[in-house]
Amino acid sequence: MSRSADALRWFDHHCHLEPGGAAGPVVEAAARAGVIRLLTVGTDPARSLEAVEVARAHPGVVWATAGIHPHDAAEGGLEVIEALQADETVLAVGECGLDYYYDHSPRSIQQEVFAAQVALANRLGRPLVIHTRDAWDDTFAVLRDVGVPDRVVFHCFTGGPDEAVRCLDIGAVLSFSGIVTFKNADPVRAAVVACPLARLLLETDAPYLAPVPFRGKRNEPAHVVHTAAAVAALKGVAVEDLSACVWTTTNRFYGLPE
Repeated sequence: MSRSADALRWFDHHCHLEPGGAAGPVVEAAARAGVIRLLTVGTDPARSLEAVEVARAHPGVVWATAGIHPHDAAEGGLEVIEALQADETVLAVGECGLDYYYDHSPRSIQQEVFAAQVALANRLGRPLVIHTRDAWDDTFAVLRDVGVPDRVVFHCFTGGPDEAVRCLDIGAVLSFSGIVTFKNADPVRAAVVACPLARLLLETDAPYLAPVPFRGKRNEPAHVVHTAAAVAALKGVAVEDLSACVWTTTNRFYGLPE
């Protein structure tokens, strides 16, 4: 049975909120849209500390992650990421992974830093948030060599159905962003169709990747509802049912009460 429209609850589990007072209005706008939980994501030691600062300022609404993005892999700081995992607001290791599209850090260093964070997630029993772009084979090679954590999410999934199946086969969940609304994103939409509903999360990656009808503008967590509408249509389910399923899956993935 579908939930009533006023009972919809959304969790934007991957956004990048600015520290200080800038986050407050964004969090409030999200709540008005039914996006009542947010996870702000660290991409290097400094931004991970900022994510914790924002989460502490919005208890019970915003949580944080701590990780080193492949773009920043050459800068170091793994000891800070490990220490932050003990903070009560931090739910996961990442985002981390490989990005061969930009190659802002040498690939060998990307692989080394990614492997270290996979090992950290395994050692602590924490969820792992993966960013991968143009690096599928090496991403899976690192996971194979180090060991796949019990909870893995491929954030802002940009592959097609073949890559989706590879991710699902290792037990991962897939997270879809506003890209599903983009005109040239047929492979990503095919991946949505291939992904079981119970293995699917939603995100904005705000302030990036605003969905249609906000394409080209600054993204906000409130806009996850537009991605949800597109995903529900692709899956052939009511938005209310998608909300209920994704709410449960996201909270269980991060170990939060529903």
